[in-house]
Amino acid sequence: MAQFAPWIRGKMDRVGIFLSALCLLHCVAGLVLVAGLGLGATFLLDPAIHRFGLLLATLVAGVAIGLGAVRHRRRTPFVVAMTGLSFMGGALAVGHGTEEAVLTMIGVGLVAAGHILNLRKA
Repeated sequence: MAQFAPWIRGKMDRVGIFLSALCLLHCVAGLVLVAGLGLGATFLLDPAIHRFGLLLATLVAGVAIGLGAVRHRRRTPFVVAMTGLSFMGGALAVGHGTEEAVLTMIGVGLVAAGHILNLRKA
């Protein structure tokens, strides 16, 4: 079991970084396509996508960063990632628009940074 936890944590951190990058791409593409070209508003701005993304980010960060915090006893990755998840949750509260995109991009950047810090503490 001792060898399993670091392996799964590393994989989950990498998944978390990938999902953060995918979310950032979604935000930027959404702004460009919807605001610039008027395309894709129904799909890209669907609130269900954002709720699902926050749920998935919370689960992945909880497992990876939680296991990391227990293993290396460092709070920094946990605090950075949880701050990012708070920004992402705040983005859901403000409604669609520039504010939501900015809060989400800050949030996913912080979550990705938390995963990177967690990987470096391995």
